[in-house]
Amino acid sequence: MYGLWKPRVLGAWKVPASGPVIFAVNHSHNIDGPMVMGVAPRPTHFLIKKEAFVGPLDPFLTGIGQLKVDRETTDRTAITRALDVLSAGGVLGIFPEGTRGEGDFASLRAGLAYFAVRSGAPIVPVAVLGSSEKRGRLMKGLPPLRSRVDVVFGDPFEAGDGSGRRTRKALDEATERIQKQLAAHLENARRLTGRRATLD
Repeated sequence: MYGLWKPRVLGAWKVPASGPVIFAVNHSHNIDGPMVMGVAPRPTHFLIKKEAFVGPLDPFLTGIGQLKVDRETTDRTAITRALDVLSAGGVLGIFPEGTRGEGDFASLRAGLAYFAVRSGAPIVPVAVLGSSEKRGRLMKGLPPLRSRVDVVFGDPFEAGDGSGRRTRKALDEATERIQKQLAAHLENARRLTGRRATLD
């Protein structure tokens, strides 16, 4: 990542140095996940759609500890592996919007709340800004080489209400709390960096 672009990392000191953590990352470009993996202060295991595990990428992604998930169904294997990462005190990376979009955390899926409430792990919001502002001349699908991409880590927060409840109502309330925190972090990250998240 540092060889191809110029990442500027802000707030990495906010990431807890040990214990389970969930990175909630906005997703507006394909390089967002690899960028966070490359600059995060701790090794990160992302839940990645199974369609990305093709050809030589399959053994590579598996070898660096990334988790394959089938988004069309309740993938119990992926859920178990993700919870195992957290129970071992590792860092789980999630794109809570479920798929690449505006990258504004507007539509969250319930998966993030489930992992946070079930594991008790704090969530660290992560905003990746600049990855989709311009397209490169050499490779249209990537930001221009040597362009600056900002990665802003936010303050860790608890998603649950402290009761440990995992009912549908508790998860809905947690999702609402998470959405407010992530939206506030994104707004703050834009202000800090002077950036918008996506192309107009």
